[in-house]
Amino acid sequence: DLQICQHRAPTCCTKKMEESYQAAVRRERTQSIQALNFELKYMIVGHITAFQEAFESLLRFAENHTSSLFETAYRPMAKEAAEPVKELFTDISLYILGAETTVESAVLRFFDSLFPLVYSRLINPGITDLSEDYTECLRLTRQDINPFGRYSKNMVTELSKSLWASRMLSQALSLGIEVINTTEHAALTKECSKALVRMQYCPHCQGLTLIRPCVGYCLNVMRGCLASVSELDTQWREYISTLEYLTNEMAASHDLEIALTGIRNSINEAILHAQLNGPQLSATVDKVCGQPKQQEGNLSSDNIVPVKEATETRTFMMAHASLNNKRREFINYMKRSRTFHASIAERLCDGDLVMRDSSTCWNGEDVV
Repeated sequence: DLQICQHRAPTCCTKKMEESYQAAVRRERTQSIQALNFELKYMIVGHITAFQEAFESLLRFAENHTSSLFETAYRPMAKEAAEPVKELFTDISLYILGAETTVESAVLRFFDSLFPLVYSRLINPGITDLSEDYTECLRLTRQDINPFGRYSKNMVTELSKSLWASRMLSQALSLGIEVINTTEHAALTKECSKALVRMQYCPHCQGLTLIRPCVGYCLNVMRGCLASVSELDTQWREYISTLEYLTNEMAASHDLEIALTGIRNSINEAILHAQLNGPQLSATVDKVCGQPKQQEGNLSSDNIVPVKEATETRTFMMAHASLNNKRREFINYMKRSRTFHASIAERLCDGDLVMRDSSTCWNGEDVV
């Protein structure tokens, strides 16, 4: 009653043993593919971690760098500006990690929060009545009167260019892991598991436990079993090319590091623009939001929480160099994995599975 290891000679196998052999080949195949995938997966996971660590380091530097602008140049609003700055960098981080948000919404939300502070602390420093309604009116008015001129739009454009490549790279790396995991757990068809049993275990039924499959026979069986995996070859090559393109984009004109550190200057230019146009802005705001209560003299800048100046430039340069080196190492490694899916059958038939240095081997039916 054997279904797979049928042979003219007497056999020491039973149908139950054939079933055990089928379970064994399925388990072994998964383990073999996992072993092949391990290095590649380890490299991608390692790069995701290194990329995120270097990125977080740059982000912290850029946030401190931006906060110190308010501490040094705009002390009257430094304490209140801390929260909008923090929110802006949180939004940027979420965007790069793939959240459903845009750079434009993050930047404009920041400038919406910034305008009430610029208006009440710098343009009209005597304002005392900054009620919720008045603050909200200032936020909404910002969108119509554009107090920050072209600088808010310029900041959106610059950041969108550089952050796009980082976001895509982050998503592409996660996709790579997904593809590898899927190939590891691709189910073997019944025909495939029977072919693998015939190749690896049917000789045992004849007492031939030391005979291994012939190389050509192994390749035929593996290619048949892994046809669906090798079909990924073209897409995998395209995927590697896309990774190469994205890492080049990040390192070229859309440099993430330059864009993040440029946020401070963009905000400074925007605030200066608003201050220069203070009288016109005040006239428009008075018409739309009414006149708030005023007090003589400037607002005290006591109890401002000082922003910790980073030992910054050096830390930044190290993070910058680290990110560039990681990109280069990673893409060089990935380029070597271009043929990963095309050559998977050859790699599985390498090593201990087949007979290479022997005159006899198993061809699926007999020893040859």
